[in-house]
Amino acid sequence: MLQIKNIVSGYPGSFLLDRVNIEIPSGVFAGIIGPNGSGKTTLFKTITGDLKIIGGEMFLNGIDTKQMSSKERARKMAIVTQAFSAGDVVVEDYVLMGRLPYKKLFQLTDKKEDIEKAEKYMKLTGVDRYRHKLMDQLSGGEQQMAAIARALTQEPELLLLDEPTSHLDISHQVMILNLLQKLNEEYGLTILMIIHDLNLAGEYCSKLIMLNKGKVHISGTPDEVLNYKDIEEVYETVVITQKNPLSGKPAIFLVSGKTMNKVES
Repeated sequence: MLQIKNIVSGYPGSFLLDRVNIEIPSGVFAGIIGPNGSGKTTLFKTITGDLKIIGGEMFLNGIDTKQMSSKERARKMAIVTQAFSAGDVVVEDYVLMGRLPYKKLFQLTDKKEDIEKAEKYMKLTGVDRYRHKLMDQLSGGEQQMAAIARALTQEPELLLLDEPTSHLDISHQVMILNLLQKLNEEYGLTILMIIHDLNLAGEYCSKLIMLNKGKVHISGTPDEVLNYKDIEEVYETVVITQKNPLSGKPAIFLVSGKTMNKVES
């Protein structure tokens, strides 16, 4: 689905991704993890086209992204950013914006097909109950669900999300990630997201890419990536890793300085 070959991108003289290689197969739920300053946002902006590729190549379903128009890219790849401003727009109109890549020049009204698709994904995400509310009247979790509904209305092959659970309480975090998991497993949607919480990454993702200082430190399954040696090396923090007793997925426990002092004394 997404192939990144020897990518160099970023901010010359400040920070650059250093010949990054990543493959995201179709049908995968992948997460990008790493400490602050590791290159997660730079990689995300490179994939979305917000940052120019300085070196290397990127392919979407075998097509070089440099050869794709912005409309072609938007039909295959939808983006949900961490922060957005919808202004004085009602939810239904906001979700319908996802059909813009399919509109013809000078087409001012929404077709029946566009309205049907928006209705489908508003119901799937549960935001249909807010259809007549203004976006800025919604809570953070509700806004994020509306943003996902808009992205799905594009009917993409690849869904990109930048920290979709940041600043949300655990109930909304789980609600959003359960929805993404359902979209991946039941609808076959390929998903790539940046996520800070290692426990959520390990519980929901089938593939993880750990970045460090502009390079891929390790990638693989959550079991392969979320081991204490790599976490401690990259995050420079002492952790304990165990299995979630119900899911069998890796779980990470932090160790406070006070506890470490007791252990070492």
